[in-house]
Amino acid sequence: MNRKKDISKEDIKTWEEYTKNPSDIYDKDEKSSKESSIKNRFKFDLHGFTLDDANDKVREIILSCIKNKFKEILFITGKGLHSKNEKDIYTSKDLGKLKFSVPEYIRTNTQLSNHILSIKEADIKDGGAGAILVKLRNL
Repeated sequence: MNRKKDISKEDIKTWEEYTKNPSDIYDKDEKSSKESSIKNRFKFDLHGFTLDDANDKVREIILSCIKNKFKEILFITGKGLHSKNEKDIYTSKDLGKLKFSVPEYIRTNTQLSNHILSIKEADIKDGGAGAILVKLRNL
């Protein structure tokens, strides 16, 4: 990386002022609540969960959200880029990743699938390929 050698004093001052209060940068950690700002949406991050633990947690969350009348659940799964299943010849390269296995688990679990309206990749603003949006039926 080439660094600019002659930075003007005006540029330095502008940068220092900006870094004191960068109002146009979104802090994803600012909201510590698991409940999203979108009404009736529950958000949960599955990073770091094993496949079995993730499935158990997904089941628990879906049943809780049904009981509490949420309309949507946003599961943050990650894209599987750092998944260690590439080294295990007995593990599916795709289905071992949460982004693929969580939707499959929901679809094949009849206790859960009866309550699901749709499962799709989240919009870019909500995580894109690293997140799953589950819409619940109104029962």
